[in-house]
Amino acid sequence: MRFRLAAFADEASGEINGQIRALKENEINLLEIRGVDGSNIADISTEKAKEVRAKFEDAGISIWSLGSPFGKIHMDDDFAPHLESFKRGLETAQILGCRHIRMFSFYGTEGRKSEVFERLSLFLRAAEGTDAILCHENEKGIYGDVAHRCLEIHREFPQIKAVFDPANFIQSGQDTVEAWKMLSPYVEYMHIKDALQGGQVVPAGKGAGNLPYLLSEYKGDVLTVEPHLTVFDGLEKLEGKEKTQINPYSYPDSFTAFKAACDALKSLT
Repeated sequence: MRFRLAAFADEASGEINGQIRALKENEINLLEIRGVDGSNIADISTEKAKEVRAKFEDAGISIWSLGSPFGKIHMDDDFAPHLESFKRGLETAQILGCRHIRMFSFYGTEGRKSEVFERLSLFLRAAEGTDAILCHENEKGIYGDVAHRCLEIHREFPQIKAVFDPANFIQSGQDTVEAWKMLSPYVEYMHIKDALQGGQVVPAGKGAGNLPYLLSEYKGDVLTVEPHLTVFDGLEKLEGKEKTQINPYSYPDSFTAFKAACDALKSLT
């Protein structure tokens, strides 16, 4: 495999030990860290960050990116405390030994482009003097939800790289091949998540995301598995006809769903 795999292991387990188990079982040694022991990564203390790094390093796992919620607030929300949280996130990333910080471009942005760009510039200013690589993820409903607005961000702020998420583009009505041709010069890494045209997330290669094409064109080396697959707790209790009506991409537990997402990506690479 020419790619190195990372993953949002909190989709397998909210606990550190469970995340380590899921990563090791699927032979993945990079983590995009988002939720840990019941807390969002943006909210953990310095002491907790040191503990987290030590536990993952002891297991042979490196933290690739801070899967943060920065920029995932409404434009009408108070930005000052969010910016302070971002500054703490920069410190957390350093403690965890990762450079990449996933970020967003705000909700409720219609007619407010200049305000969005001012906030992004404040993120960049806060990161000056650090080795952080800020990576904007296309997300449904934010300013940069479709390719042409993502392109505006990257042209205005070339220091901000792109996290390319195929499923999020599909859910925003954006063709992924068109998006790739516009944004590929800015792509730092990819989130591997596929979806049907209706928006339902499915394993990589099973949806409308054009994953084989994207992977053939991608020149980077890291891919983050982000399952977002349906866990149906009662699946094992269903029998006969009822069971056949269940979404074929539903899984009995989070570890099974996580493995299915990993296996689907590996089958494409």
